[in-house]
Amino acid sequence: MSTIKQTLVEYNNSINKQKGTSNSANLRKMFPNSPIYTTSDPISDAERLETYQKLLDLDDVASDSAQKDIIGYYGFPSYGFNYEANGAPNLNNTETGGGGLPATPFSPNPSSPGVGSTSATTQPAYDGEVKNIDSISNFGTGLGGLVSPATTAKNISKSKIGEYISGRSYNGSDGTS
Repeated sequence: MSTIKQTLVEYNNSINKQKGTSNSANLRKMFPNSPIYTTSDPISDAERLETYQKLLDLDDVASDSAQKDIIGYYGFPSYGFNYEANGAPNLNNTETGGGGLPATPFSPNPSSPGVGSTSATTQPAYDGEVKNIDSISNFGTGLGGLVSPATTAKNISKSKIGEYISGRSYNGSDGTS
């Protein structure tokens, strides 16, 4: 994780120059009623980090008041950021075959639905050759694209702001412990 403090709402190092700078005084005049400037309930970097973590706090989505506004987001009636509680798919239990089902847990069914049909429901099961997932070696490091979301969601759901690791989803997701 970067150790460089990122600007959220509090500018720590305003430098006056002709181009490429923020003029905090002008911003305050343009948006005098912004919660960043109000004294009754000011928004600060610490408050923003706390709010972000509440939104990402994956322990109890349904009862967290900060999360209630996002339940139902993206058209899903019980959507929340708790990837483990959302029922992340277990690719080992994926039903495959015809009738619109995938050919493997990792690929769609490439079979033609037949003459005159454009419906996936009339697709036969794919009977062509598919790679054995144990023989697939992905480029780079990490667990790869063949790990089941049900496995990774448990670790991702424990993430906290300040503990993120550059280039990895969680500690150990690079294939090391």
